[in-house]
Amino acid sequence: MSNAAVRISPDDRLSEKNFKRLADFIFSYSGIKMPPSKATMLEGRLRRRLRATGYPNFDAYCDYLFKYDGLESETVHLIDVVTTNKTDFFREPNHFDFLTERVLPEFTQRGVGKLRVWSSACSIGAEPYTLAMVLEDYRQKQRGMDYGILASDLSTDVLQRARKGIYTSDMMVPVPQELRKRYVMSAIDPERDEVRITPALRARVGFMRLNLMDASYRVGEPMHVIFCRNVLIYFDKKTQLHVLTQLCECLQPGGYLFIGHSETIAGMTLPVRQIANTIFIRE
Repeated sequence: MSNAAVRISPDDRLSEKNFKRLADFIFSYSGIKMPPSKATMLEGRLRRRLRATGYPNFDAYCDYLFKYDGLESETVHLIDVVTTNKTDFFREPNHFDFLTERVLPEFTQRGVGKLRVWSSACSIGAEPYTLAMVLEDYRQKQRGMDYGILASDLSTDVLQRARKGIYTSDMMVPVPQELRKRYVMSAIDPERDEVRITPALRARVGFMRLNLMDASYRVGEPMHVIFCRNVLIYFDKKTQLHVLTQLCECLQPGGYLFIGHSETIAGMTLPVRQIANTIFIRE
């Protein structure tokens, strides 16, 4: 449908019936819980899709989705607007300290030639590029070690932004100065408050769209390190167990799993042993 000359009334509201239909679909597709308390948030974000698709109100948009098979083409866009993408460079910095001080030297001692690392909910790229900075810095000092980073997310929008590696200058505040000098470029135009990850570092990260609700994850050879941080909190316990079970399937014995500081695997039967706060090793 064309969006030409379509005016969306600011008074239009998402009905209880349509909210439930959307919430049920979003949960079944992505595992993301949408309680009634999020109705206003969902309504606000969906206004973008109404403008993009040209539907004048929420009823027409939801009829398009659920009566006229619109989900086939609209699902990717719908999920893009509902996913939360809060992220920072060097978020939860003790994880990167642990990686540098224990994990990387351990794999070097084991004789691992190329480390496989996966950022499984990468958002706009701050986490995988932080990993790349840490790994590249270590590689420069420890010749002979190589690495590759896979970064995945459900949202196509954030993956597109992540591939570009362009950020506002204030996002670089947590990045240590010496790493900033090596791996971050400032805009030539001083009026542009932007920086970009260097091409060499960007080349170290491969991006792909992946839904953690999938029955299995096609990520190739087993990983040495998996980061899955601050995404489990959006899932119920059953979905958390599914995701963590599949992640463990993708992790080598002796490999490391990192989850967010607000997350827990308490009460779950998984083939991992906790070795530090929110850090686990595959048995």
